[in-house]
Amino acid sequence: MGLLKRKPEPAESRPKPFRIELGWRGMFGLAAVCFCLFVWMFLLGIWAGQTILLPPRTVQAVQSGTPSPDAPPAGNGLSNQQDHSKAP
Repeated sequence: MGLLKRKPEPAESRPKPFRIELGWRGMFGLAAVCFCLFVWMFLLGIWAGQTILLPPRTVQAVQSGTPSPDAPPAGNGLSNQQDHSKAP
């Protein structure tokens, strides 16, 4: 039965094989570039993970006239500190 036999393809229609050859310098350069890319992706992943999992806190303004018990006392920030700029 000649119906199931495939004819071989002509040599012109097949793609030509190609090779990539690298010397020692090329291999070292490729390894250095890959290492830098992997370190960059690692650091970017750590930064993104920290930003997504631990978003920065935002300070909420007090809208009512009465301060909450957790709020610091009102003033210029020197109420509990002594002013050392003045001479005795």
